[in-house]
Amino acid sequence: MHTYITQGVCAKKITFNIENNRIKNVNFEAGCSGNLQGISQLVEGMPVEEVMTRLKGIKCNNKPTSCPDQLALAMEQILNNSAK
Repeated sequence: MHTYITQGVCAKKITFNIENNRIKNVNFEAGCSGNLQGISQLVEGMPVEEVMTRLKGIKCNNKPTSCPDQLALAMEQILNNSAK
């Protein structure tokens, strides 16, 4: 299980698994419950690279990031750390 502490969004933390390069068990702590549950269900089982491509760069109102963007950044961080 990977844990990512978010920055600049309502959700405080994201936990998820990566199995066989697919995302599993995404859970956001706090934030907009319905929207984040929907995102979690939509990305379940998707290839990590596809999730990152679709979600990276999404902004929330006038913020430079969003909960979906934070999920993409979390996965990017995990992949970069495992490549080292």
